[in-house]
Amino acid sequence: MSDQPEPARNPPLRASDRDREQVAALLQHAMSEGRITVAELETRLDSVYAAKTLVELEPVTRDLPGHSLSLLKPSSVAVPQDSPVMSYSPGGPATGNVVGVMSGGIRKGQWTAPAHLNAVAIMGGVELDFTHAQLTGRETVIMAVAIMGGVEITVPEGITVHVEGIGIMGGFNDGVRQNYGPDAPVLRIKGVAIMGGVDVQTSRKQLDR
Repeated sequence: MSDQPEPARNPPLRASDRDREQVAALLQHAMSEGRITVAELETRLDSVYAAKTLVELEPVTRDLPGHSLSLLKPSSVAVPQDSPVMSYSPGGPATGNVVGVMSGGIRKGQWTAPAHLNAVAIMGGVELDFTHAQLTGRETVIMAVAIMGGVEITVPEGITVHVEGIGIMGGFNDGVRQNYGPDAPVLRIKGVAIMGGVDVQTSRKQLDR
């Protein structure tokens, strides 16, 4: 037997939020093409957002076209380095609801955003503007349900946005794709759009006017 010590193995690379979002987007595209079912999508997304390393992400898309996409490629979305990180104040409401059923529900101006917000638009519309909102948690989760209706979400600079919703004859549009790193608060948008839409847009244009 050799007394030589075994060479140290390199640990698997840690997955970033951008890596997980890239895999989630591929899965959502596969579902829209009929390659996987909605139930399979939900199961695989659970694995994606629980993954801590790139090795754990690879099997989730192994049977899909595009599975060999590079998870190490730099993000194409640049966030200004001098942009301020949005602040938050713990201790606010835990949950809240904004509902538009054949009508509209609006939260804009100065308002307090709960840690978990249900936004339901059924043949109506919901507008959520976070430009001057006070966040109450490190992560704010919006459960958006748009059925033959629309949910419009406006976000300012300084907050990381993750869009994880499922579109069925409808869709989720991430018009911001911004990530401000580990110190920034997170806005996580989940839910389902059935013959409706959830649109996430930036408030930068409004602030520049």
